[in-house]
Amino acid sequence: MTTRPPGAPEGSTGGLVVVHAHPDDETLATGALLATWAAAGRDALVVSCTRGERGEVIGAPLAHLEGDGPALARHREGELAAALAALGARGRFLDALPLPGGDGEGPGGPAAGGARYEDSGMVWTGSARAGAAAVLPPRAFVGVPLDEAAGRLAGLLRRERPAVVATYDPEGGYGHPDHVRAHAVTMRALALVAPPDAGDLRPVVLWAAQAEDEVRAARAALADPAVRAALPAAARALPSAGPDDERPPVVVPGGAITVRVPLAPVRDRVLAALRAHATQVQAVTALDGPPPLAGAWALSNDVLAPLLAHESYRPATDAGTGTAAGGPA
Repeated sequence: MTTRPPGAPEGSTGGLVVVHAHPDDETLATGALLATWAAAGRDALVVSCTRGERGEVIGAPLAHLEGDGPALARHREGELAAALAALGARGRFLDALPLPGGDGEGPGGPAAGGARYEDSGMVWTGSARAGAAAVLPPRAFVGVPLDEAAGRLAGLLRRERPAVVATYDPEGGYGHPDHVRAHAVTMRALALVAPPDAGDLRPVVLWAAQAEDEVRAARAALADPAVRAALPAAARALPSAGPDDERPPVVVPGGAITVRVPLAPVRDRVLAALRAHATQVQAVTALDGPPPLAGAWALSNDVLAPLLAHESYRPATDAGTGTAAGGPA
C-alpha cells in the first residue's frame, strides 16, 4: 500500500493521472514522471484524448498508414500499449470513459452513448508553433463539447482520486489544437471534481514545461562536433535547432519550474517507450552529456531535439486568478 504524498488530496490513493492529446505525447512530455511514479510502486495512468489518426508517419515501411485514419489509429494504439508497458503505466482513451450519468465504458472504443474522438490535425505556421488545420474531420476532438469531454474525465478523477494530475500549459506546449483542447478539458474536469478553492480535495496540478536555460545549453551541446560524432549515422544526418532559435511556449524561464524529475534512473524505460512510437519518433539515442544533455530524438520534421537530464513542470494556475492550483508533488 502506498502512502499519501505531500500535497495530495484527502482520500487520495497516491496515484498519478496524466492527460494527453495523442499516443507518443505521454512519453515525450511526461515519460520520466510516469516511469518514476511507477517505479516507486504508485499507480500511473495515461488518458489519451485521441488515437492520432492524422499524424504524419516516419519511414517507408509504415508510410502506407499515413492518410488512412482507422489503420493508423489501430497501429498507434499498439504503439501506445508498448510504450506504457515500458514505462510501467496503464492507459485509457477519453472517449472510452462513460459520459456523465452514463452506465458503462468500453476498453478501447467509445463508451455507450458517445462518439469516437479523432485527431483534429494541425499545420505548421512557419514558427515553433502549430496551428489549426484548414479542414477538420467530422469527429475532431476540438469540436467535442467541452463539458462532455470534461465530464468523462471528471468521472475518472472521482474514481481514481489521484494525488497529482499533469497535462499541458494553456498553449498546449506548442500550439497543437488538440493539445490546447486537452489542457482545457483537464482544467474543466478538475473544476467539476473540486473547485480551485477546495483545498485538500484538489490534487496537485502540474503543467509540463522546459527550463529556458536548460534548453539553450542542451541545444548547444547537441551541436558540438564531438557530440555529433558520437551519434549514430541516422541521427548525425539530421540538423538540430540552434541555442537561440525560436522556442515553443513549453519553454519557460527557469524560475517558473517547481518540479524537476531526474531522467537518469528511468532513462532506459523512457528511451524504450520513445522507440515504441516508431511512426512518430526517430533517431532515439542515449547521450551522456555534457549536461543537461541526456539523449536525442526527432519527430517527422527531421530536426534532432535534445532529451534533457531533467523533466520539468510548473504549477498550474487558475485562469483569471494567477493562483497556484496545488503545489509541487
